[in-house]
Amino acid sequence: MTSRRQFLKILPYSFLLTACKPLVFDTKKVVKYELAANKSTFNFNEKFKANLFLYNNANPGPLLKANVGDILKIDFKNNLDQPTSIHWHGIKNINKMDGVPYLTQDPVQPGETFSYEFPVNQSGTYWYHAHFESWEQVAKGLYGPLVVYDKTDDLIEDDIVILADDWRLNKNYQIDEKSFGSLMDWSHAGRIGNWLTINGKKSPQYSIKENSIARLRFINASNARVLKFGSSLKNNNIITIDGVAVKSMLVEDFTLAPGQRIDLLINTADLLKVDFFEISHTKQLKAFTLNVTKADNKTKNITNIKFKSNLILPKIDNAKTIDIRMQGGAMGNLSKANLDGVEKDFRTLATEDKKLWAFNKEIGSYEYLLATVKLNQVVILDVWNDTRWPHSMHLHGNHFFVKSKEFKENNDYILRDTYLMQAGEKAKLIFVADNPGKWLFHCHMLEHAASGMVSYIDVV
Repeated sequence: MTSRRQFLKILPYSFLLTACKPLVFDTKKVVKYELAANKSTFNFNEKFKANLFLYNNANPGPLLKANVGDILKIDFKNNLDQPTSIHWHGIKNINKMDGVPYLTQDPVQPGETFSYEFPVNQSGTYWYHAHFESWEQVAKGLYGPLVVYDKTDDLIEDDIVILADDWRLNKNYQIDEKSFGSLMDWSHAGRIGNWLTINGKKSPQYSIKENSIARLRFINASNARVLKFGSSLKNNNIITIDGVAVKSMLVEDFTLAPGQRIDLLINTADLLKVDFFEISHTKQLKAFTLNVTKADNKTKNITNIKFKSNLILPKIDNAKTIDIRMQGGAMGNLSKANLDGVEKDFRTLATEDKKLWAFNKEIGSYEYLLATVKLNQVVILDVWNDTRWPHSMHLHGNHFFVKSKEFKENNDYILRDTYLMQAGEKAKLIFVADNPGKWLFHCHMLEHAASGMVSYIDVV
């Protein structure tokens, strides 16, 4: 019998390109990058060098840029002493390029190389990160931003990525290695840190031009921390969510769960500076500052910039519904569940197998098939967070409509790829399965995924 690994190796690449109609290569421009995962060092404090895993020895990894319709080609080298792979979070990707070890590719072994090549047909803010034991590799710094531009971006004067991370450091400003694998973290909210950085720095400052428009692209790269941002502005103008344009929303503050992205638009007229704060803690933290400077050249006409959403909810009359009941964790109601076909009680699962979370009483993994759906079928993931903890639910290779409860005074359908579900919440995630392949569905609190809250949906 052909194994999954052997199947991936012999599967014709040309078939993937032709079968995935929304993702055919229809431009001639190939944008090339080289990425290397390295053991590296970084100074969180000037007196101490922390040992990290970094792409190209940079914290965060380099900003990858492309325009809509381009093909991204990333030649990757693994210089670590352990396997790894890269997932392109939010990209409607070709399945073989999605970066999930053993599901879409073999992990890249130490010293080996792998070339990722895929079209980018949707503009927006995305990011890339390790997907092999990501609960440790992401915590050590293996991630970076990815931005796909369109013509609207030409009208914006300043475009700044705000990649936030919540590190757990010890008293010597080193990664707290001893806490990796902590059952307390894995069974509760996940690995919560104690050191907030923006683009690798503590409270950095950026310059933006006066009388113009600035775009801020927020990304939450934390293992588990749900971040909340406010600013010295009266309102923050949200224009895109998870890379998708939305009807402009003016909010006092906004929440970002792990894996989520939000873009803001700021009119700099009559501003001297803008302070942003992270306010999920008991004490608010200065996140970063924007200093408004005089423009050397004539600024662009800001009245020409229009962001609008043209999203249409698919008809759900004949949709396939997949019921998902999330259980487990501390103070939960999961008394027993199946692991690899064997039913075990919760205590045994926790102490012997380090498995704490389940979908439909099944302990998940990268090989747990949640459902098979037909190509182009409308699918409803009817999800119930029957746990005591929030979960940031991410679907690979697709965006889904969800009647969001994440924003005050807004209960509209929003197209997302990562949705924060509160304890006890029920939500319907609706998508058109127009992208063939095996697509992971998991909690982006990375410790939750590692301990069972993960599965895949097969689109055939």
